[in-house]
Amino acid sequence: MKEIILDTETTGLSVKDGHRVVEIGCVELENLVPTQKKFHCYLNPERKVSEAAFKVHGFSDLFLLKQKKFKEVANDFLEFIDGKKLVIHNAEFDLSHLNHELELLGKKKITNEIVDTLVLARNKFPGSSISLDALCRRYRIDNSKRVQHTALIDCELLTKVYINLLDQKEPTLNFQSQNEKLDKINNNTSYFKKIIRPTNEELENHKKFLNLHLKKNFFN
Repeated sequence: MKEIILDTETTGLSVKDGHRVVEIGCVELENLVPTQKKFHCYLNPERKVSEAAFKVHGFSDLFLLKQKKFKEVANDFLEFIDGKKLVIHNAEFDLSHLNHELELLGKKKITNEIVDTLVLARNKFPGSSISLDALCRRYRIDNSKRVQHTALIDCELLTKVYINLLDQKEPTLNFQSQNEKLDKINNNTSYFKKIIRPTNEELENHKKFLNLHLKKNFFN
């Protein structure tokens, strides 16, 4: 099953105030494994970025002025997501902006199946913070590159959060032939928790330590 992890950055919070999309990021998964296929673009919103939004993503009006307009990438974007489930954190926000962009071009709204990881997290951790940063901290996912919000980095982080929310783990590494590895991914990728066991030498050294120090401290 193919899914698309999707995120956007915008000029502001609400389409009701005329705000537009300035960045789209998409990462494709197949059976929860990244396929290395991505869609990414910066966009000229044809309006100024709000001060609040600039503090979030750091895209200046001058930088965005040099980028393509949404109408130039719309068909490529729609083709990339066609027929695939979309996984979005706070889907209502991203979809409202993307559908607004499509509406301006006279195109139909997005009708893909949607998974909102914000809803998944809210159901799983009621009363807890469920921002992307908070979920990264909860699952010990390194988000140090997320100095500012950018769609592609957020997609890569959300991929790891999504797998954890589904109680899955990282896919097993398979050092068989390339064909055998692809067959396993396509048919039935297995997941596991990695358990690190001590070596015999480590066990023996630990035993000697206990015999020496426990006897000294507790029996003398």
